[in-house]
Amino acid sequence: MVQFSAARLDASFSALSDATRRGVLEQLGRSDASITELADTFHMTLTGMKKHVCILEQAGLVTTQKVGRVRTCRLGLHGLEEEAAWIEGRRQIWNARFDALDHVVEALKRKETRDGQSDR
Repeated sequence: MVQFSAARLDASFSALSDATRRGVLEQLGRSDASITELADTFHMTLTGMKKHVCILEQAGLVTTQKVGRVRTCRLGLHGLEEEAAWIEGRRQIWNARFDALDHVVEALKRKETRDGQSDR
């Protein structure tokens, strides 16, 4: 069984829970951007965007580099492989449960059909 870092998953999913932060990741997927550019794009204050970027940075999803007065943001090195693997594991569990439920429903339908025919 694959071991997952609970702290890393918590930080990533917390960061991804906000629509603005997901939008920042999409924007940075297209090109690097300064915090000022991101704030303008999302119609936010610099302080508000800095908070969002900080959360993304703590989760390892974004890195920043300050050159002079400009802090440039880019996608982090960590990607979402561990998070995707965790989600895939849950998906497999749910699919197995739904498959088992389908078998129960089919068995009940067959029994109902047999019982209905024997009543005639």
